[in-house]
Amino acid sequence: MKSLDILVVGSGISALSTAISAKEEGANVLIATKGVPTKNNSVMAQGGINAALGNIEDDNISLHIEDTLKSSHNLANKKMVELLCNEAINAIKFLERVGTAFSRIDNAKTPINSIAQRKLGGASAKRACYAQDYTGLKILHTLLDRAINYNIKIIDGFFLLDLIKNENKEVCGALFYDFNNAKIEQIYAKRVILATGGFGSIYGKNTNSYGSSGDGIAVAFRNEGELSNLEFVQFHPTALKNSNILISESARGEGGYLVNSDNERFVDELQSRDIVAKAIYNQIQKGKRVYLDLRAIGKSRLEKIMPQELKIINLYAGVDASKELVEIAPAVHYTMGGVSVDSNFEIKNLKGCFGVGECSDAKVHGANRLGGNSLLEAVAFGRLSAKMALAKEGSKIETKKIDYKLPIGKDDSFKIFDIKSKLGEILDKSVGIIRDESSLLEAFELIDGFKIANISAGSLEKYNTNLIELFELKNSILLSKALIKSALWRKESRGAHQRSDYPIEKKEFEKSSVITIKEL
Repeated sequence: MKSLDILVVGSGISALSTAISAKEEGANVLIATKGVPTKNNSVMAQGGINAALGNIEDDNISLHIEDTLKSSHNLANKKMVELLCNEAINAIKFLERVGTAFSRIDNAKTPINSIAQRKLGGASAKRACYAQDYTGLKILHTLLDRAINYNIKIIDGFFLLDLIKNENKEVCGALFYDFNNAKIEQIYAKRVILATGGFGSIYGKNTNSYGSSGDGIAVAFRNEGELSNLEFVQFHPTALKNSNILISESARGEGGYLVNSDNERFVDELQSRDIVAKAIYNQIQKGKRVYLDLRAIGKSRLEKIMPQELKIINLYAGVDASKELVEIAPAVHYTMGGVSVDSNFEIKNLKGCFGVGECSDAKVHGANRLGGNSLLEAVAFGRLSAKMALAKEGSKIETKKIDYKLPIGKDDSFKIFDIKSKLGEILDKSVGIIRDESSLLEAFELIDGFKIANISAGSLEKYNTNLIELFELKNSILLSKALIKSALWRKESRGAHQRSDYPIEKKEFEKSSVITIKEL
């Protein structure tokens, strides 16, 4: 087999955009993913993808840049934000070219001018291109079709265990556990690009897919990769109260509003997510319930633009949102921090290894991500990361036999699930929307006390889900501790990081937090 130019780890929109762009550059590329490509956080992205097309109302790239920087609370890198926003139109043209089924407006001169756009929180214009409320799902399915059409090989059931380095300490491959065949596999490549997603599912109350445990981030961290801004965890304002299922920001963008149990509106619904989530939290702390009111939009309009939302609300809350209020509460949605990458998307301290999408911190979100920018980052930076990685000289591939001890033995599955549940409860309670030093220190001590080194996952056999759960748990615990350390360092309140003991923003903390494995 011809040696791989690029190994992409992950299968969401970032991974597929990266792989397709690498293939179009003539590279030999492989995708390895622990799940299946149609089951990840990308399919849950409903609201839209930002691009200053100006199809519905006046908008321009400068306003997009301004909104992104403002939302970041001065923590985003202006050059990277400019790169992101300037690439937005190219990203949409790329999605158009591969056949993404965007919602449309009438009487447009060109296909790109016919794309419907809506306003999301923190935006100064209707900028989010959407496909009803299935935007992420339709983009992912379209990209997957194109990847298959390009004969890009995708292997699933491959859990990332470690990175492989050559004698020059350059990353030249990755080590996986093949879940389908119960064996260790080594895959070598001149460049490895991590597109493994965030770590939102380590919390108990979250809107993420079940396996969002930050695996790529944790593996890079163990290999001395630098992590940054982990303390900035975005709480989405509107998740269903009892199930934590996301109700997209598009619901408010289309005219829905928020009321408390006294039927009072208490916040501008289209402010940035950190502000709206905190406002809802404060209402709940006062003993009030909070509801999303979609009734003014009208049933026919809701059925046209948000059919999925209506079905979800009815299925999981038993409510007809066209006639009744929908009880909501904030839940963890997105992690702004991750592996710290340079302007070429190469991970700090890990030559030959790149990061893109939610697993990375490319310094475009800062303290709070602007709604609609996550899908944009996934597509735009996915495409750019492939080109930039290929422009750099690849690592020398040195094959070697790697011994990896799997945690096989007695079946400790009850311990694995018990610790995962307790971890989520601790993070919900102490590392939530509002934090303070004493609760953070208590949380760190409790999590540090989890004894998992000697836990086993049963016998070595195909499809042993306990083994995957144990791998994910170890990554979750590691990142939880790094998150808390980062939150303790930032003695201020900024964006998605709010501390009751340090309630204001401080100029001295107008910089990214940085943590390495040696500091843990």
